[in-house]
Amino acid sequence: MNTQGDSHILIVDDEPANLKLLDKLLGSQGYGRRTCIEDPRKVLSAYERLRPDLILLDLKMPHLDGYQVMEQLRALNDPLLPPILVLTVEHGHGFLLKALTMGARDYLSKPFDRTELLMRVRNLLDARRAHRITHEQNVVLEEMIRLRTEEVVATRLQIVQRLGRAAEYRDNETGQHVMRMSHIAALLAQRLGWTPADVELMLHASPMHDIGKIGIPDAILLKPGKLDDEEWQIMKRHVEIGAELLGGDDFPLLNLAREIALNHHEKWDGSGYPYGRAGTDIPQSARIAAVADVFDALTSARPYKPAWSIDRAVAFVQEQSGWHFDPEVIEVFLASLEDIQRIRERYREPD
Repeated sequence: MNTQGDSHILIVDDEPANLKLLDKLLGSQGYGRRTCIEDPRKVLSAYERLRPDLILLDLKMPHLDGYQVMEQLRALNDPLLPPILVLTVEHGHGFLLKALTMGARDYLSKPFDRTELLMRVRNLLDARRAHRITHEQNVVLEEMIRLRTEEVVATRLQIVQRLGRAAEYRDNETGQHVMRMSHIAALLAQRLGWTPADVELMLHASPMHDIGKIGIPDAILLKPGKLDDEEWQIMKRHVEIGAELLGGDDFPLLNLAREIALNHHEKWDGSGYPYGRAGTDIPQSARIAAVADVFDALTSARPYKPAWSIDRAVAFVQEQSGWHFDPEVIEVFLASLEDIQRIRERYREPD
């Protein structure tokens, strides 16, 4: 970059003679892009239009003094705000300290030495150029980090989703059930005030709720009849197996999936498993997933049972409020039935 030829300098002074002197001096040194402003009230609009590389600013002016101009510029929060060289007749330490505090990079007292002025202008423009290069490099680096992070998250999400599909193959559940259940869970989380980011996590974590069934023997998992007591104790272990599969990671998605997998068979009244947790001791994520899972399972056909009607399933879920399910989640569920039905239609089983 040719500093003199490419740099744009904004000169602000209420004295026409001073403007003319500075304009001529800078022009003689090859600074071809110069804008002179006599009225300080026009500085802000000129800055936003021109985006200069350096501002030469008088402090003592009518209407707005140099401090007020700097305050306006600083309020823009522009990371590429150019350096400001203050030109002032004030010689007191307090005036200069205030100017530097308000954002001035350097100052010169009037009348100024021309050689000193040109050296300070050159140094400030060199610093400006270095700052701009660093800023552009940081923008590129941040974008590279963002893309890389997105790539890592997407890869891990694919792995988690494939784990969920693996569990489906071991069970009688279908992929559409998992889609419906996860979207219903995300809807309930959103209606319960979760942040958009956490709702997104719920959408992708809840399909992992039964991942532990991978570790259950087929003879038990696929048994068409009722399980005996010993078989039931083995079946219940799927929540702990799932937690073990998903645990030990600092990835928020897997942490939430683990929380749901471990707790989605707990019941509001404390009669669930594996720990017999009750009420709000059960993580809200699991309380939400439990309602979504049970409702969709009831209304879905399986080799061992026909699908319940919507009205019958809603009545059952409502009856279980305060026993199996969190009453607050049920209240939101009942208020969301129209949207839940739309989810069921969107992800209905193929004919």
